[in-house]
Amino acid sequence: MIAEQLFKPGSIVVVGASDDVTKPGGKIVKHIVDGKFQGPVYTVNPKADTIQGLPCYRNVHDLPQVDLAVIAVAAKFASEAVKVLTEEKGTKAVIIISAGFGEEGHEGKMLEDRIVQYCDKAGAALIGPNCTGILTPWHHSIFSTPIPAYDPKGCDFITGSGATGVFILESAITAGLRFANIFAVGNSAQLGVEEILAHLDETFDPETSSRVKLLYIENIRDPQKLLVHARSLIGKGCRIAAIKAGSSEAGSRAASSHTGALASSDVAVDALFRKAGIVRCHGRQDLMTVASIFQLPELKGKNIAIITHAGGPAVMLTDALSKAGLNVPKLDPDKTRPLKEKLFAGSSVANPIDFLATGTAEHLGLIIDACNEEYDEIDAMVVIFGTPGLVRIFDVYRLLDEKMKTSRKPIYPVLPAVVTAKEEIDEFLGKNHVNFSDEVVFGSALGRVFHTPKPEDDRIDLAGVDKAAIRGVIERNPDGYLAPDQIQILLDSCGVPRAGEAVVSTADEAAEAARKLGYPLVMKVVGPVHKSDVGGVVLGVKDEQAVRAEFERMIRIKDTTAILMQPMLSGMEIFAGVKYEPKFGHMILCGLGGIFIEVLKDVSTGLAPVTAKTARGMIERLKGYKMLQGVRGQEGVDIEAFAKVVESLSKLVAVAPEIQEMDINPLLGNAKGVVAVDARIRIGKNI
Repeated sequence: MIAEQLFKPGSIVVVGASDDVTKPGGKIVKHIVDGKFQGPVYTVNPKADTIQGLPCYRNVHDLPQVDLAVIAVAAKFASEAVKVLTEEKGTKAVIIISAGFGEEGHEGKMLEDRIVQYCDKAGAALIGPNCTGILTPWHHSIFSTPIPAYDPKGCDFITGSGATGVFILESAITAGLRFANIFAVGNSAQLGVEEILAHLDETFDPETSSRVKLLYIENIRDPQKLLVHARSLIGKGCRIAAIKAGSSEAGSRAASSHTGALASSDVAVDALFRKAGIVRCHGRQDLMTVASIFQLPELKGKNIAIITHAGGPAVMLTDALSKAGLNVPKLDPDKTRPLKEKLFAGSSVANPIDFLATGTAEHLGLIIDACNEEYDEIDAMVVIFGTPGLVRIFDVYRLLDEKMKTSRKPIYPVLPAVVTAKEEIDEFLGKNHVNFSDEVVFGSALGRVFHTPKPEDDRIDLAGVDKAAIRGVIERNPDGYLAPDQIQILLDSCGVPRAGEAVVSTADEAAEAARKLGYPLVMKVVGPVHKSDVGGVVLGVKDEQAVRAEFERMIRIKDTTAILMQPMLSGMEIFAGVKYEPKFGHMILCGLGGIFIEVLKDVSTGLAPVTAKTARGMIERLKGYKMLQGVRGQEGVDIEAFAKVVESLSKLVAVAPEIQEMDINPLLGNAKGVVAVDARIRIGKNI
């Protein structure tokens, strides 16, 4: 638990305080005073007796006992100040604004580590260094602006970058968002995004706590902590959106399998957020749009009515909603005829409902009422209303305010005239509303919010898994790729159906295996990584003469140690695999095989453990899902059997976490089931 003095200090000292409010030490003092902090505020500056009318001490040794210290002095002086404060002054919370620490190199990192040691020893909470500070209902220990309007039901915002946080707040305020707490954690030497989120979870009060959490993350230090507390908060009724910047493909550079090449650290972030129920955002405007959607009632269905007096934005919004997986359904002319008769001639009520540039507030009210009471197929409304500046539109926005407060369906306001109708929009926002000024950004964000799944129970049942056999394979084999016979044991032990096969090392063994397996056959080299590239795969072997001839040819291919023989099977090529990502754990992947994985990379990812339900969701997210269902007379794939294989891989890595990469490619699927034709598994025992 983080020291409570960080959030509700009884007293504050600013070390490096200044009368100059253009300096961080001066602006922090001003913000603390302007924020009406109720306890004593002290300042430290060796050259002053008072700072902004507050008592000033020449040295930290002279201070009385103090709960929270905000430090804005050069890095080389900060360490000693923290030592004195935590050891002599009872300080339990420290915010270090100063830069020059770990972000600067080895010497700075040593200073940073020393400060963490002082704080840990005293049980003190540390924010920073290299941060802009924090803002809570009790104190504004932050030097940046703007200071947003406080609302206990507003957003909690945690950012790893102070500068980015400032720019996000700029966007937020213009959208009408309000805030409860802001934490800029900087270098996160002791407390980072995950620790602050954990505190918000552990201290969550359903009566007083904010239910919207916004995150800007540059480095996920503890994915499991983020997952646990995000899921917990969402389970308590919260909604979370996050930007994860700094995506990296480094993890796939040395990959030697399809899974490894496809499963980068950024893919792991996607999987983590999806499992946690976090809506992933990709920019400041996107984050603020999602946050604004969170302020409104939750969308329960996919059917949206667009109410507009401008055709172009409605067309663009229709496109955006459609691409985002939502519907703008055409309305029944018989149902809408009474409404059409009340609007000006030329109005369209098909959906989008266009009541023309001359439409009035009264018309808008009639349309909203009809969507609420008469059109049961409509789940929510988007109102697009701006102005070219010919008339004032206070009456329209006042009516919209009233309707949003009483509507039983969500109403999303798109008010694009942010300059021409600034006064009207400001009045509207002042009534605790938000505004979506860009309909396309809004449409994309709404779809993402709607389709982000809620966290599910991901406990898996290992009944039926032969744990002893799996552990036996792992313990008797060295690191590296497993031999085919060892892979067979693992597949059989976790319940993955596989084709009959034999591994042979002589032509006579090949001929005997062919008699047992039956013709036609597939023959593959064992050893080379990319078999097809070296002529190491032959299909449709129909007789013993061909078996012997192909064996003699293939066994001479470089790096070949044996030949794998399998009966030829028919079905659609699909794919399943595993990739271990440091810190995140095992990612389970599935997709269409063949060209679809080589070229189109149509793959879904889940973070283990993956249940059968989650596996089905992964399969349904594939772009080629309709192909799996069967199209144009072609046989589809048994989806339940495919999902069971995906789930089985999750069970396998639960027993054998040493698996670092695994491909089953191809799996062959048809309406009767799914069977593994070829697999590669690489283990590493020091993960």
